[in-house]
Amino acid sequence: MRSYSPDLTPPWKKRAPVPEVPADPSDPDLVVEEVTTGFCGAVVGCEAGTVTLEDRFGKHRVFPLAPRGFLLDGQIVTLVRPGAGAPARPVRTASGSVAVPGARARVARAGRIYVEGRHDAELVEKVWGDDLRIEGVVVEYLAGIDDLPAIVGEFAPGPDARLGVLVDHLVPGSKESRIAASVTDPHVLVVGHPYIDVWGAVKPSSLGIAGWPRVPRGEDWKTGVCRALGWPANTGAAWQHILSRVGSYKDLEPELLGRVEELIDFVTAPE
Repeated sequence: MRSYSPDLTPPWKKRAPVPEVPADPSDPDLVVEEVTTGFCGAVVGCEAGTVTLEDRFGKHRVFPLAPRGFLLDGQIVTLVRPGAGAPARPVRTASGSVAVPGARARVARAGRIYVEGRHDAELVEKVWGDDLRIEGVVVEYLAGIDDLPAIVGEFAPGPDARLGVLVDHLVPGSKESRIAASVTDPHVLVVGHPYIDVWGAVKPSSLGIAGWPRVPRGEDWKTGVCRALGWPANTGAAWQHILSRVGSYKDLEPELLGRVEELIDFVTAPE
């Protein structure tokens, strides 16, 4: 006698299984779209049988934890209540890289990344610090790049000691672009962002402002920004306020993100 499966559904009618994802409100990167309404938001709560999403305007909506009920990165998933046995999603660093729990800092490489000033160095450290320690890359700041060719010569770059340089206001025709063009060593990579100062690489939305103000030519840009925004005339305090609003790469403009990633790749390339 033949034996038959109790499931008589034809194979062509069976749905392929989809991933189950814990609806963990503590995961800042867990943003999903509810399939029937198109509502997109971050998971901010999960109770028995329901999940609460918050959209970018701060609006909350509650949805049932229905099978195949959500899209995550364009893929259909089933959200489930987080629990001790649920597989955890990868934890990410502030730069968006997958974190390596318990990883020790690597011994510093001979290669370096140079940035123009202390504010640049502090911003790079806050967002890419975990990655840089794992890779053994040290970031130093220069207090300007007027003497960049001499600094490069003193560094003596080579195949096992590459040098990456991040320049502010690297746009065609600028003083910075002329200085950068004078560095031709194959073991040095000079890249930059278009902003007058690294302050401008922080998204205005992260600071709760409509945009960075225009500062009249000839006026110190940072001082002019503080004046236009009604901030105290203390650029050091202003910077600490700006830096405090940067939680991850999401708070930075792509023009800076791409350049820092490019420098890290260059300095850590196989020797």
